[in-house]
Amino acid sequence: MSVKTDELLEELTHHLKEAREVAAKAEAEDRDFTDAERGVLNEHMAKAKEAKSGLEKAKATNTMRQALADLGEGVELNEKAGEKRTPSGLIVPDGKKSLGAHFTESAEFSGLMAQAPNGGFGAKSRVQSLPVGYKSLVTGTSDTSAGAFVTNDMRGLQVGLDLFQRPLRLRDVVTNGTTGSDTVEYVRITSTTNSAAPVAEATSSAAPTAPGGAGALVNNAGGGYKPESALAAAKVTTPVRTIAHWIPITKRALSDASQIRTLIDSFLRYGLEEELEDQMISGDNTGENFEGLSNVSGVQAQAWDTNLLTTTRKARTKVRTVGRSVANAYLFNPADLEAIDLLQDNEGRFYFGGPQGVGSAAVLWGLPVIETEAVPAGTGYVGDFRKAILWDREQASITVTDSHADFFVRNLVAILAEMRAAFGVLQPSAFVEIDLTA
Repeated sequence: MSVKTDELLEELTHHLKEAREVAAKAEAEDRDFTDAERGVLNEHMAKAKEAKSGLEKAKATNTMRQALADLGEGVELNEKAGEKRTPSGLIVPDGKKSLGAHFTESAEFSGLMAQAPNGGFGAKSRVQSLPVGYKSLVTGTSDTSAGAFVTNDMRGLQVGLDLFQRPLRLRDVVTNGTTGSDTVEYVRITSTTNSAAPVAEATSSAAPTAPGGAGALVNNAGGGYKPESALAAAKVTTPVRTIAHWIPITKRALSDASQIRTLIDSFLRYGLEEELEDQMISGDNTGENFEGLSNVSGVQAQAWDTNLLTTTRKARTKVRTVGRSVANAYLFNPADLEAIDLLQDNEGRFYFGGPQGVGSAAVLWGLPVIETEAVPAGTGYVGDFRKAILWDREQASITVTDSHADFFVRNLVAILAEMRAAFGVLQPSAFVEIDLTA
């Protein structure tokens, strides 16, 4: 334990000991606490509670630090550039910079700009950069992740780009992993049969030793035979897919670090993550598409039943009883979530608080609701999304070049963003596709 943890533990022990001594004295004298004793007890218990809370936070902090240290194995510090990089050369974020900031502050970008006389690329200047990567996962609005995109010097363009962007939250509920290979092989559980039952002790050694064979004891009487259960599994191999796109800009714009940072963070990287979310749900496993949840064999189905609330609740029950899993989220298209928000009882009262409701239907049947356009209208999903894994192979790398088409003679530059990942569903029966149309 750290010094701080030791101090908090000592403080907690001290206040509990003092409180117990006061209580023991009153008990030994067979009387109630005096007003003074109650005051002392309340003071010690309050301080003990405060020390316990601090101790729990300190332990959590130490655990997180150890996890970060474990994740940092194999990462080397480039003292000259002041950056941490993996052995493959990808930058490891320091928690304060976005992908665009890493690119514009990288040694590669500095070297590129060193070729530009007076900070601007001329008509005859060549532009060719090495890929600059960013090894990190987007986790919603965290200040150390997607939230780091919001910085004062790039709000102008970012505000305009935000109008065309949707919130991305599917990464938050699936299991996030990494891989160093171009293919991922995993085991998918397709069915289970539990035949466990009480078995009496054998009273006969008559052959054969298995029930059902010639000469076997009838109805297992006296045989002591144990029932056999079954677990059906399939080996699945999924390739790492590449998601990429690029935009053209002028060489003059390339010289503007703030503009480049904005384009990378608010457009290029976001575009990769949006397509990734779409693929995780709707990928048809053809060509370079993922095998999305909607096309995985074995996912359960819940037909429309009476109304939206009844249908969604019965779907959750299937996750628990058939899938033998604990659901952790619903996925709905915005149009379907609106329909749920607008549900009213017989007296015209909104079930979810109406226009003044806090959070609306952010929670349904005790589960968080993820609103995403990756799910088509009229369809919803509920399941244990921890049994779906997104393997990160190479997260968001940026390359700049003027070698595309006739860009060199037109003073144009292509900025390419790409990432590589794989997706798999370990237990299809842990998910239910819901028909939300009456």
